[in-house]
Amino acid sequence: KLLKTNRRSPYGEALNVHDSDEEVVVQDFGGVNGVVAGDDEDEDEDDGIRWFLDDEDEFAEPANLTRSQQRSKLLAATLLNSGTEADGQGKMGGNTGGKKKYSQLSEEFRVDTRWIRLLDYLTTLGMKESDLIKMYKKHANAFYVRAYSARERLEYLLNAGVKQKDIRRILSREPQILEYRVESNLKSHVAFLADLGIPDSKIGQVIAVAPSILSHSVENYLKPTVTYLIEEIGIKESDLAKVVTLSPHILVRRVDFLFYDLYDFLAEEVGASRENVVKMVRKHPQLLQYSIEVGLLPRINFLRSIGMDNSEILKVLTSIPQVLSLSLEGNLKPKYLYLVNELHNDVQSLIKYPTYLSLSLNQRICPRHRYLVFLNKAPKGPFPVNSLLPSDERFCQGWARTSVDKYLAFRQNLMLEDFAKEYEKKG
Repeated sequence: KLLKTNRRSPYGEALNVHDSDEEVVVQDFGGVNGVVAGDDEDEDEDDGIRWFLDDEDEFAEPANLTRSQQRSKLLAATLLNSGTEADGQGKMGGNTGGKKKYSQLSEEFRVDTRWIRLLDYLTTLGMKESDLIKMYKKHANAFYVRAYSARERLEYLLNAGVKQKDIRRILSREPQILEYRVESNLKSHVAFLADLGIPDSKIGQVIAVAPSILSHSVENYLKPTVTYLIEEIGIKESDLAKVVTLSPHILVRRVDFLFYDLYDFLAEEVGASRENVVKMVRKHPQLLQYSIEVGLLPRINFLRSIGMDNSEILKVLTSIPQVLSLSLEGNLKPKYLYLVNELHNDVQSLIKYPTYLSLSLNQRICPRHRYLVFLNKAPKGPFPVNSLLPSDERFCQGWARTSVDKYLAFRQNLMLEDFAKEYEKKG
């Protein structure tokens, strides 16, 4: 395909006039030709809260579409929005069997007989009729892919590590993947991820989380994004695999825009320097995906409300940026209240030991506190927050002076007791 010679990538680089990543698909639409908090298991991870920007295409440059694909998208919109049928006579080829078999689909539009084998195959992978409707609305042309071609392409992804249970999510978001040929598209994208150092066992996970990676040109979009992450944000090449595995969406978003939006916000709110923000993103690349108004600002305001000034907030965020991913009501507030009411500490303890905020209240903070109290080894006055930070082995050796097995047994019993109390309350 010949591109305009003045076309540039999202990062200002001139593009090759020949785009070799795209498969040309021509379908028949009735005569019309047809995109890190720590290393212990009891540390809290991201809460998966709603202010996370979950649509991986929100900041992505869409893959180049062939003219037939552009026309098919326009046709699909016409079919769905105005009720126009595809054969020019008010009907799309269908049959009674297809209507009975896919009744929910038939309520939305006529089921073309050419779709049946493909639909039958997709349902064996766990696709529901509601998923098929989403696919049609996003990219109707995908329904005209032959079943054996779809099988070949999806089996390649399964062999690359994608789990069958994730196929449903992938196709609901990126149905055009059914059109991508193995040799000219899928292999090059899997090879690109492998070249970043992502282990084979994780490549399928990355694709499942951000399937639109497959809809972006390796040469014209994905590689320039990686170059930007290395040269502008300062992520080390040796850390790329970890960054992409933690945050696959980073490859399909305009990270240049996201980074400077984040930098401008943190500079204005807490006086962060560019180096501060780079350090935060290196530690927690998901930070680039969080909503500023709904996600970051309320958490910064919470830290202000408990008595931190801007320089202290900046110190906490630079040390443990994962704080900005944690739920206010279900995580940060309960930990602060426990710190004050049970551990008899104040906000200065958080400034000195910001890692406290990343620890699990039920798995780490409460059990260790109560275990030292049980052993009569808890000092009078403020409880030592630094006793919560080391591994279980070091905690038992340096603070409890008992075996790890005894501590773990105590923790297990404590959790069972708390569960029983909660169950009684609900009863």
